Amino acid sequence: MKPVMDIPALEEFLAREFPQIAGQFAIEDVGPMRVRIRLLVAEHHLRPGGTVSGPSMFSLADLAIYVAILAMIGPEGLAVTTNASIDFMRKPESGADLICETRLLKLGRVLAVGETLIYSDGGKDPVARASMTYSIPPRN
Repeated sequence: MKPVMDIPALEEFLAREFPQIAGQFAIEDVGPMRVRIRLLVAEHHLRPGGTVSGPSMFSLADLAIYVAILAMIGPEGLAVTTNASIDFMRKPESGADLICETRLLKLGRVLAVGETLIYSDGGKDPVARASMTYSIPPRN
């Protein structure tokens, strides 16, 4: 199954539907049932001590799975997270962007399940792991 949206189409959709995240993420790769998204780490993503905050890592994982779903089914603004789990495994490298490697495990008519591994840019060990389930609204 090939993606139906490429990087420019996904970027245009996100810019139109979610302007509040502009400049925070970069879609680096899209393939069948997978994407790679970069969090462009900035001051507002950091918690005291200079570490990327948990909410910022959660946002990256959530967006990455959403983008993976959109890439496969097309623009669907109302697909929503119905379940989420995240494990924070180690401290991200200070000042480094975060890279989220995402794959869809199941893409059904009404539910999609995905998992992510988040790495500090240049790091070999994941800093977080997340799994999420999305509800896909009925299509006419």
